[in-house]
Amino acid sequence: MKALRMILVAATALSAATAASATDLEVTHWWTSGGEAAAVAELAKAFDATGNHWVDGAIAGSGGTARPIMISRITGGDPMGATQFNHGRQAEELVQAGLMRDLESVAEAEHWRDIIRPSSLLDSCTIDGKIYCAPVNIHSWQWLWLSNAAFDKAGVAVPKNWDEFVAAAPALEKAGIIPLAVGGQPWQAAGAFDVLMVAIAGKDTFYKVFKDKDADVAAGPEIAKVFKAADDARKMSKGTNVQDWNQATNLVITGKAGGQIMGDWAQGEFALAGQVAGKDYTCLPGLGVNEIISTGGDAFYFPKLDDPEKSKAQEVLASTLLAPATQVAFNLKKGSLPVRGDVDLAAANDCMKKGLEILQKGNVIEGTDQLLSADSQKQKEDLFSEFFANPSMTPEDAQKRFADIIASAD
Repeated sequence: MKALRMILVAATALSAATAASATDLEVTHWWTSGGEAAAVAELAKAFDATGNHWVDGAIAGSGGTARPIMISRITGGDPMGATQFNHGRQAEELVQAGLMRDLESVAEAEHWRDIIRPSSLLDSCTIDGKIYCAPVNIHSWQWLWLSNAAFDKAGVAVPKNWDEFVAAAPALEKAGIIPLAVGGQPWQAAGAFDVLMVAIAGKDTFYKVFKDKDADVAAGPEIAKVFKAADDARKMSKGTNVQDWNQATNLVITGKAGGQIMGDWAQGEFALAGQVAGKDYTCLPGLGVNEIISTGGDAFYFPKLDDPEKSKAQEVLASTLLAPATQVAFNLKKGSLPVRGDVDLAAANDCMKKGLEILQKGNVIEGTDQLLSADSQKQKEDLFSEFFANPSMTPEDAQKRFADIIASAD
């Protein structure tokens, strides 16, 4: 009995000590699909292992729904401990308003400028020479995901590129399969167009449009070819009738759709469904046409807080997010690439290996979140949402509106 009392006393003392040192930190994000939830759980586990506690603030509905809520809380005086944004310009105004803390002390102590690659990731976190975010992954948009079972049912070979995919569409439709799944959220249609632009018009044209904001190029013949491909995609996506991206991915996983243009984060859904790359599904970086990947992604930003303990916990979280073990565990489940080049990725699947090879070759571009303001991005999303939903809008009319958006973009 005496021994049991001693154990209980020791356990109580340990519990009290842990409670005294632990700091709860609310972290908001929009990772709510099955694969995303599994990935974010790795971040929470790693942070909890430091003796602090990750208070999960998941907001369903993707970034378009979550970002206004996050921004409203920060500007309204109710900041969370940390929050996800896509690294780039989404938090630019919050930083300029003095509402976000810089991470210079953590970045310098842990040599972020030496270990994070490509350097454009950290450039996108930097304003007036100071680092304001911790990037956690590289997300590349330029992937076509294909259901091997759907093409087998349709009696056609799994395509090796975009042109073969378009040519196979009639056979898929005849077999009762939607050729291309595109969810109804505006960012999905806009993202698919950006992917088509890199594949068909190439890297230089992509930069002339989105980096130089050259409206003449946006109105020219190269982009007209992209709008022709977008028109094909629109016709092939008829009947999708889902909103969320992971619902569209599920149509591919279940063989109800032949393919989906989506970022590498779709891998998390295939993995969660127990499907194997190369056996159950096929991935074509650059749509099998132009193997270039974008290097946008997710990052965590840290609002300024009055509580010194929470401020200290923010620094611990920033450090934890970039730790090698966290980077591997998170990105393997998320279906994205680590931001560090010095971690062991022996467990990477075939699709992730393709992405790593392209990254190693340097065939990369910045994401449009890094090149356009949030307002310009929204205008683009609205246009392509309407284009995919309204068959009466001609490619020519849509291109004219696109060129107008680029002409006024910042």
